[in-house]
Amino acid sequence: MDCVMCHTTEPNWNPALFPIHNDFYVLEGAHVSLACAECHNGNYNNTPTTCFGCHASDYNGTTNPNHAAAQFPTDCTLCHTQTAWEPSTFDHDGMYFPIYSGKHEGEWDLCADCHFNSSNYSLFSCINCHEHNNQAEVDDDHDGVNGYVYLSSACYACHPDGND
Repeated sequence: MDCVMCHTTEPNWNPALFPIHNDFYVLEGAHVSLACAECHNGNYNNTPTTCFGCHASDYNGTTNPNHAAAQFPTDCTLCHTQTAWEPSTFDHDGMYFPIYSGKHEGEWDLCADCHFNSSNYSLFSCINCHEHNNQAEVDDDHDGVNGYVYLSSACYACHPDGND
């Protein structure tokens, strides 16, 4: 490789440029301002070209929710941007159930408040929260509702948007 492809002949070879970097990994967001060594650690031939390749410790260390235990995909861009790890762009309201809006806004703190099994986020509980934990009252509220059962899956089936 020809050194002048990336470096000038100025003192300390700076500024260093790599005009074809985007052919390997597109630098966007928070990555633009990083010094080369922060990602490459002196090894410019074997640097990972995936988010997870560099951010496995972020993925493995995340506890709300626990990405590893839940076996979330390692394609970080499904829920995060290159601008910042937080906040996540995961759209719980649009994809599943409105927890950031409507009646449930501000009613929870952790994913585990509703998702009681960190290795299976398809399991959730409506019953353990606020007014739902008194079965007799909930049963009375549903008196005459055909097919009613006191189960979270039934709550979600009849109230997918959290409304009455």
